Amino acid sequence: MTFIYLYHPLDRPSTVEMRNFVVAKQPMLTFVNVDRDMPAKRAAEERRQDFDEIYAEYADAKAKEQASRCSQCGVPYCQSHCPLHNNIPDWLRLTAEGRLKEAYELSQATNTFPEICGRICPQDRLCEGNCVIEQSGHGTVTIGSVEKYITDTAWEKGWVETIAPTTERPESVAIIGAGPGGLAAADVLRRAGVQVTVYDRYDRGGGLLTYGIPGFKLEKDVVLRRVDQLEKGGVKFVLNCDVGKDVTFEELRNKYNAVMIATGVYKSRDLPGAGSGASGIVRAIDYLTASNRLSFGDKVPEIDSGELNAAGKKVVVIGGGDTAMDCVRTAIRQGAKSVKCQYRRDRDNMPGSQREVQNAEEEGVIFQWLSAPIGFSGDPVSSVEVQQMRLGAPDASGRQGPEEIEGAVMDEPADLVIKALGFEPEDLPALWNQPELEVTRWGTVKAEFTSGRTGLPGVYAVGDIVRGASLVVWAIRDGRDAAEAILQDMKAAQAVAAE
Repeated sequence: MTFIYLYHPLDRPSTVEMRNFVVAKQPMLTFVNVDRDMPAKRAAEERRQDFDEIYAEYADAKAKEQASRCSQCGVPYCQSHCPLHNNIPDWLRLTAEGRLKEAYELSQATNTFPEICGRICPQDRLCEGNCVIEQSGHGTVTIGSVEKYITDTAWEKGWVETIAPTTERPESVAIIGAGPGGLAAADVLRRAGVQVTVYDRYDRGGGLLTYGIPGFKLEKDVVLRRVDQLEKGGVKFVLNCDVGKDVTFEELRNKYNAVMIATGVYKSRDLPGAGSGASGIVRAIDYLTASNRLSFGDKVPEIDSGELNAAGKKVVVIGGGDTAMDCVRTAIRQGAKSVKCQYRRDRDNMPGSQREVQNAEEEGVIFQWLSAPIGFSGDPVSSVEVQQMRLGAPDASGRQGPEEIEGAVMDEPADLVIKALGFEPEDLPALWNQPELEVTRWGTVKAEFTSGRTGLPGVYAVGDIVRGASLVVWAIRDGRDAAEAILQDMKAAQAVAAE
């Protein structure tokens, strides 16, 4: 609708009057008089006691209010900095207008798991960090929280429908790995009528989403209902199946029209220094998996024995990424005596989310910046020998490198040391007896980023096994793109066969 203003020059309305008129006629651009307001966060002392998510849900009126702060800018940097290029401005506008089902449908069109991304994406580094009104000093739109609200409401209202292909196709695809990349690909392929089977070494689908990320960031029913949706839609899951042992890669290639590798990267980087092999020094992935298994009610001997249990212990977590943040906050909830996080750079240069650092500090974690372990005492471990660092001159990328401060060494008491230094790919060509599967010098599978095609006919690879350890949202993007490439290749094969 177009409004025409007729007034005498002497009666020109003030800027405030014009602004209020515009706001009254269309529910956007309210950032000038509505402050940013995140969902309520539970008190630190309360959330230390459980593994429930720490943020409350928006009420409908609050979601509309916060969505209405979007400036509807002509160049939406939030969208361009989202790996999935979600149509964020439009579903914010639909939310502000109360058209929530349409907002969900638009959100789901580009993102297989919007409620998961709304919870765990580092929005402060992606969409929200590039919001135009954030750059102008008004505080970013709470994109992630609105995204979470939209899809949680869709589940509650029954708008999330079972996958129902209009036509069943004869082609079949095997996906190795039930993590975010594999599940996203399975969703796209199954909606197109392709017969999809997902193989995974774990006993539940979800991969990292299920066993790697703690419940206080992503409650597990949120993940498993998506796995259930895929199963009800016809995706077959073969769990507790280790490719290379229980079934060979060659068998999968012979059985299916295409095979997708979506294994992720689970090999932990090791710690240098004397004593690094002592008991009480554990891998982050083992620690987090044990804790998540316990939350399912599983029997976890390593928790019962204390091997992967922080209760009553002085805990030191080494690393500065999101996995380190998951470990320190898990240790707090397990009842650790103290929890310290050591990182060799400073706060401004750490790779993890600043929001997560703040949450950890509120819960009692102590950060030891510019600290690098150089050795360990005792077996079981009793202390970490720590070298104090400083930031030196910037390298070619512009990032300052850590340098040792001569003579500045201290001992930090520790009963449990958790290695959270990142992950590397397993040697898949050797594990699967596939020497022709090309890998990069980093050990990742060599594949086209836009399609996932590898050098082996009919074999595709997506997510961290191609990129190296990265974000869940990138795995979703890769899985969707590779699924589309598989469909294109199937169509091309049909055309050739018809000639």
